[in-house]
Amino acid sequence: MPEAHANCLEADHFRYDPPHRRAAEPEPLAPPSWYGAAKRVADVAGALSLIVLTAPLLAVVALVVKLTSRGPAIYSQLRVGLGGRLYTLYKVRSMYHNCEGSGGPKWATKNDPRVTRVGRVLRKTHLDELPQLWNVLAGHMSLIGPRPERPEFVAKLENVVPLYRERLRVRPGITGLAQVQLPPDTDLGSVRRKVAYDVYYIRYLGLWMDVRVAFGTARYVLRNYFGGLWDLFDVPGGRPVEGHYERLVGYAVLSAPHDVSRHGRHDTLCDVEILRDTPADGLEVRGADAKAH
Repeated sequence: MPEAHANCLEADHFRYDPPHRRAAEPEPLAPPSWYGAAKRVADVAGALSLIVLTAPLLAVVALVVKLTSRGPAIYSQLRVGLGGRLYTLYKVRSMYHNCEGSGGPKWATKNDPRVTRVGRVLRKTHLDELPQLWNVLAGHMSLIGPRPERPEFVAKLENVVPLYRERLRVRPGITGLAQVQLPPDTDLGSVRRKVAYDVYYIRYLGLWMDVRVAFGTARYVLRNYFGGLWDLFDVPGGRPVEGHYERLVGYAVLSAPHDVSRHGRHDTLCDVEILRDTPADGLEVRGADAKAH
């Protein structure tokens, strides 16, 4: 290999492996034929149980939201589901009513001024997600799966994040492998990292994976209780998941440090074009809905 080309391949913080040098990624075993039906039964049973258990709490939360800020307590928003089909998602409103009327849809940020005081508590405790149990009953979502995204963002993200559309091969979920381990999206780097977890979940889809994610969710909610019991159901994460994604893509898209952000700038590393970490406001689009994760 010419010296200049070799140096180019090792330049900056990215690595590109030509196809003939990539390690073959073993194909995971497909889930058994009964898995889809069993998961749907578990989704319906779980959603019904949680609706009954949380109905009084949801009523109180909705009343507090209604009394403390103008607008409806429950709002609806379009999301992209299985196979790219659009559906209406329901959430408890945590932002001021019609807060995107002039600026258009954009990701929520830390200390977002659009979030109400009550909304900050709802987001921290995830109580704003409870109405999505009805989406699970309707078949739009699963209890476990990739987080659904808004169509305004999907149209852009699928063009700059490798394997992004793989997320649409399964129903989106209220919780998931990425949701229980990573914070909300703030830039393209965080989106790529979540896609790595989503792709890993989909490629190793099965009952045992769902059980581990379910207990991972319980550990997240009750992380200060029951000590080492949660370690019995350790959830995949870190370099094994991210390395799996990088091997599938062919280059290290997750290894760029966050302090090299370029607002939408494309850097070309030889024959590989990579979009650097772009802040959330770089993906602003026009519309009239509320928050995104």
